[in-house]
Amino acid sequence: MTHSLFISDLHLSEDTRRIEQGLTTFLEKEGDLDRLFLLGDIFEAWIGDDDDGPLARRFADIMKRLADTGTDIYFTRGNRDFLVGQTYLNEFGAELLGDMVCKEVAGESTLLMHGDLLCSDDVDYLAFRAIAHNPEWQADMLGKSLVERRELAKHLRAMSKEAASNKAEDIMDVNDDTVRTMMAEHGVSRLIHGHTHRPFRHTLKDAERIVLGDWNTTGWCLRERDETLELIEFEL
Repeated sequence: MTHSLFISDLHLSEDTRRIEQGLTTFLEKEGDLDRLFLLGDIFEAWIGDDDDGPLARRFADIMKRLADTGTDIYFTRGNRDFLVGQTYLNEFGAELLGDMVCKEVAGESTLLMHGDLLCSDDVDYLAFRAIAHNPEWQADMLGKSLVERRELAKHLRAMSKEAASNKAEDIMDVNDDTVRTMMAEHGVSRLIHGHTHRPFRHTLKDAERIVLGDWNTTGWCLRERDETLELIEFEL
């Protein structure tokens, strides 16, 4: 029996200790777990794998305890934690996945991604994403001191919140044509993603798009047990 969990959008920070504890409790209650897929925005911000802050250490400890039980852990970068690297993930034996990857889920090939690339109507964000994913920009960012990077991260988060408040809701949701194109390019009939904070199971023509929810007053996950998938909301 394959037992997997798919979660995203915890947006962990020093202000979200309740969510952090909720994650720990949820994983303990879930029991034996074969695979855990972390599909982006696990952290509200990530300033580099050399971050010496307590949150990075606490999360690594949570994941290490899980990995020690035999769980395979996979991490996809989100728009908040796009600087997470394999160096940090090695602390708990996780594998860094690309922006889009296919894995067998519930008996069929399934496309997994954070989901920001599906929001193709949000041209301002995609323009920033192209800059932030440029290796030269990242090298320059990571070359700064931790103090400088923390200040820059605060500035970028503030800019992001202000920009989002001025955008129409549909601009920040997925573009249906982009969804169909990406699924066709990967030859799949199932897509799992987060990012939009709009949890739902969308039935498409001969296909399905499953959206994970963000963690706030409640938590969300998609649970796989053999060929059964269940989108779950639970109290933290």
